[in-house]
Amino acid sequence: MRNWRARPTTTGDRFIGTITGVGTTTGVRLVVGHWRESPWGDFADVMVEDADGHRVLLAPHPRVADFVAATYTFDEVRIEDIELEGVASGFTLRSKSLNVHVGYGKRTPLGRILRLVPRQVATAPAWCAVTDPIARMFLRGVRTRGTAGGGRRECYGATDIHAVVSVTGTWADADLGDLAPVDPPCRFGFSSVPPSPSRTHLVTTVRRG
Repeated sequence: MRNWRARPTTTGDRFIGTITGVGTTTGVRLVVGHWRESPWGDFADVMVEDADGHRVLLAPHPRVADFVAATYTFDEVRIEDIELEGVASGFTLRSKSLNVHVGYGKRTPLGRILRLVPRQVATAPAWCAVTDPIARMFLRGVRTRGTAGGGRRECYGATDIHAVVSVTGTWADADLGDLAPVDPPCRFGFSSVPPSPSRTHLVTTVRRG
């Protein structure tokens, strides 16, 4: 099956929320985005890569699917209702293909460092240029800026990180197994999530040039 590609829909878009990356002992790796502020309001989407390297996007409606698929690379895109219920200790996400509960742990040492950076600085695209070589050096597969398709650039401005301590659930009606590192790194785009399962608070900016 050829990779799903879509035309970029907008430029200069800003997404404020969290990205949670987890690995499992079955080889399925999940990247869950929960965006409280975005061009389409509050929504969640999921990027899934299975043990065979098959990459699937779960999106709540076609507009999100078009935008995300223009920014990253997938083998399959599914439009599904996505319900995410979050509390301080974790979240439960349900869709037709995925049913998962993720538990949070303490703030990581890197998260404590990020908290020291003023938010206005940490979320600025210029700051991403400073943090990108550091991320590449210390977090395998992680970048804070890169290409986003269609002549656009994307940057990640992280402001906090908490460890993920548990995951349970099913993918395509099969048990996910236990929590494991995100290894090998996910292959959706220019950057993966950290190898250690974690939840990152961030501002993502996608813009032309």
